[in-house]
Amino acid sequence: MRQFDSTFYNGKRVLITGHTGFKGSWMCKVLINAGARVTGYGLEAPTNPNLFEICNLSGKMNSIIGDVRDFDRLQTVFEDIQPEIVIHMAAQPIVRESYKNPVYTYDVNVMGTVNILECVRKCNSVKSFVNVTTDKVYLNREWEWGYRENEELNGYDPYSNSKSCSELVTSSYKKAFFAERDIAITTVRAGNVIGGGDFADDRIIPDCIRAASEGREIIVRNPYSIRPYQNVLEPVFAYLLIAQEQYENKALAGSYNVGPDDVDCLATGELVTLFCDEWNKEMNSKIVWKNIYDGGPHEANFLKLDCSKIKAIFQWRPRWNIETTMEKIVEWNKAYLSGKNVSECMDDQIKAFMELNQKDILYG
Repeated sequence: MRQFDSTFYNGKRVLITGHTGFKGSWMCKVLINAGARVTGYGLEAPTNPNLFEICNLSGKMNSIIGDVRDFDRLQTVFEDIQPEIVIHMAAQPIVRESYKNPVYTYDVNVMGTVNILECVRKCNSVKSFVNVTTDKVYLNREWEWGYRENEELNGYDPYSNSKSCSELVTSSYKKAFFAERDIAITTVRAGNVIGGGDFADDRIIPDCIRAASEGREIIVRNPYSIRPYQNVLEPVFAYLLIAQEQYENKALAGSYNVGPDDVDCLATGELVTLFCDEWNKEMNSKIVWKNIYDGGPHEANFLKLDCSKIKAIFQWRPRWNIETTMEKIVEWNKAYLSGKNVSECMDDQIKAFMELNQKDILYG
């Protein structure tokens, strides 16, 4: 049974792009706790408030504010810090925003990936590179079964398609420049990520929390769309596990799906019902939701991943089901709204998650 090894990361030079975002902040927290020498490169945190500042992560790592489209600045950072492990998460990640600003979306998600890979190509210190993409890279045929890593890549909307292109760029660089070098290159396609500390616009859980904290009815625009929802720590630990294992064994590099088991692939309306039940229990409130379709842009109706490959190769499996995930989301937001130390709440959740890993090792 393979697992994330904090001793492996202790002292390792790790560069994370997009570190000021929701997922990036959780990633930084895990690595800082493990004793890694963490450098982040990304734009200012995209929301106000934001998890990165709430937890004062900039005071615990080397945080560099920069744009992945700025190749010269990025190359200077690589030369200065000589990273051993690079995890690329910087992106324009919102589907609706990609319809409003498609050129910017392609510029960041495609050319940003080109710039990162070019810096990796010119930097001899890098041994392990992980490009984080999305479950939306696949050509969605509205199948009832999960997509496998060898399915066609052709996302529909500009965001999804730009991440498909990011995958193809990575594949090309891997074949053209890294085949004979001692560096492992992997892309990881994660399902919908939810968790405490997400303040983004146009995401279902942050929308729920904003409405619930203000005592408003929650508006759901597409309650019947089925998505692979998972706690943020699931992909974060999967990325780190893959980066760790391929560092030691380049043959493990490739493309991997990371998502929940089928039972946790829910319709959006079911997810919001779970949220309302947990929120009302913990907050002693009576929040409800309402279906109001707003005529927005195209979205897939059915999407889930087949995660057989990562389960077979790394013996990986999801740790927290959707009910536990919702408990952790409400727990974090209850702490935040009551003025408690959310950094400690994150530490507690990370510890609880890692203890489940250790139990798997001991008891199978």
